[in-house]
Amino acid sequence: MDWNRVEGNWKQLKGKVKEQWGKLTDDDLDRIAGQRDQLEGAIQERYGLEKDRAKADVDAWCNRQTFS
Repeated sequence: MDWNRVEGNWKQLKGKVKEQWGKLTDDDLDRIAGQRDQLEGAIQERYGLEKDRAKADVDAWCNRQTFS
């Protein structure tokens, strides 16, 4: 799935994001508002990951998402 679809469906996908990255708070998700760079930054901060690892994790998560 391309990131434009994630942005457009952010409200529906917030739950899936929280399932994947449970350390992210509801406030984090509201602040991120579908912005990929914000998501990667929040993941880096909460999980202590390097930028490349956070990007790879977001890529992998995004590729697994489907819509009915």
